[in-house]
Amino acid sequence: MTIQSEELRTFVAVVEAGTLSAAAEVLEQTTSGVSRALSRLEEKLGASLLTRTTRRMDLTEEGQAFLEQARSILAAMEAAEETVRMRTQKPVGKLRVDAAVPFMIHCVVPHVGAFREAYPDIELELTTNDRFIDLVEQRTDIAIRIGELQDSTLHAKPLSSARLNIIASPGYVARHGEPTSVEDLEHHRLIGFSQPESLNHWPLLHAGGDRYPTRPAIRASSGETIRQLALHGQGIACLSNFMSDADIATGRLVKLLEPAYSGYQQKISAVYYRNTQLSRRISCFLDFLQCKL
Repeated sequence: MTIQSEELRTFVAVVEAGTLSAAAEVLEQTTSGVSRALSRLEEKLGASLLTRTTRRMDLTEEGQAFLEQARSILAAMEAAEETVRMRTQKPVGKLRVDAAVPFMIHCVVPHVGAFREAYPDIELELTTNDRFIDLVEQRTDIAIRIGELQDSTLHAKPLSSARLNIIASPGYVARHGEPTSVEDLEHHRLIGFSQPESLNHWPLLHAGGDRYPTRPAIRASSGETIRQLALHGQGIACLSNFMSDADIATGRLVKLLEPAYSGYQQKISAVYYRNTQLSRRISCFLDFLQCKL
């Protein structure tokens, strides 16, 4: 019996969602319908793809091997459909975009309305991760990354750059005073990142160079969490201008140590795999976003 593409989509959706009911919600089907489709697929293959209990589902060895092939087949089908669509020069279809929480909140979400108005046939799917992700595993078309890129398997399109501000709330400064030199930071409560440690080397000129290694008293994995901690007067932080400029303009945060800024700027890039055809929906999104940054 021939395997149907919908059966492949169902299998992949179940794996990614974790449960039959969650997959049914994503696919807009009934749980029983998803279960039947999965059973049909296993019957056609003559193998069990998932072990199911009342609490969880795990891939069998055969399921793990089949999952990679299923994803490849579905990706090839999407590419074939995109090739035909590109002939009409009309950007349509689903576009999966991933970015760190702060960038998504401050730089993407405010412009989604205008993008949807310009390209109503593109279906946006936005995800947020504060760490680098596997684009294929997460079925992501493009990811917005900030900082230096290390992965040579990726294409990168430069979008913009971000300045870094040393900031604190007026309340913190009123209680603890303002540092007058970089070395004064040793006597203040600093807020930094849990990882990578390089983000806790602030771009400040001092006797040892142009990157000042800090020892944060509070660490967080997300820049947005650090912003909120700073707004609540919990210490001094170093954040990108796209996260802090609006707060500075309204007086909710103040800049510190400006004469010591080294001028360093973080790169903002869009990345995708080298074997990915740059579709019109990807290129129009990147061009649109670049104009807004």
